[in-house]
Amino acid sequence: MSILPRRFDRIKNVLNCRMKNLTVLVEAVNKPHNLSAILRTCDAAGVFEANFICEKDEVKTFNSTAQGSQKWVKLNNYETKISAVSELKKKGFKLYGTTLNKSSTDYRNFDYTGNTCFVLGAEKWGLSNEIISKVDESIFIPMSGMVQSLNVSVAASILLFEAIRQRNIKNLLPFDGEGLSNEEYQKTLFEWSYPEIASVYRKSGEKYPTLNQYGEINQIINN
Repeated sequence: MSILPRRFDRIKNVLNCRMKNLTVLVEAVNKPHNLSAILRTCDAAGVFEANFICEKDEVKTFNSTAQGSQKWVKLNNYETKISAVSELKKKGFKLYGTTLNKSSTDYRNFDYTGNTCFVLGAEKWGLSNEIISKVDESIFIPMSGMVQSLNVSVAASILLFEAIRQRNIKNLLPFDGEGLSNEEYQKTLFEWSYPEIASVYRKSGEKYPTLNQYGEINQIINN
């Protein structure tokens, strides 16, 4: 059965605004509620993929807080801090770590219009010293109350939407799929539109078929 045209249009409209050059890296945040809230924020902000450091591939996000966001934001899970940081830097990301040390700078003083990754840790412990030593900039969110730290999902929201604000001012927000390569766009469009069929193709190792303008799967003709 083909996807309904209205559903297909909705999926395309969301995918058209996705950005691969804005992301988060989350360390030692193991509460499903917080992880799910971060993922929901990523979806709302147009983030294409999020990154987690979690042993044994045990990223627990699938509760009601996520509101299904795990279907629409790709999750990259790393078992070690070194592998996470190395891979993100290899992709060209500048890492902004949230800390309260003496070298931290007000988050509003930076430009987040380039390849930006916000690195966040558990609110009780913060980022590990190992991660702090490898971020490009240490940042903090100024507060006037008795409490010196925000819930990690709230901090993620503030930072991501500051990046959105800056990009909007400079007309850098994608609206027609510019935030992804064409190959990744088409691949994701098929997976979002036909998740069960996509799973079958992945298991077989075959390439996804193409979709027409209405979201229908183009017939494959074998010679």
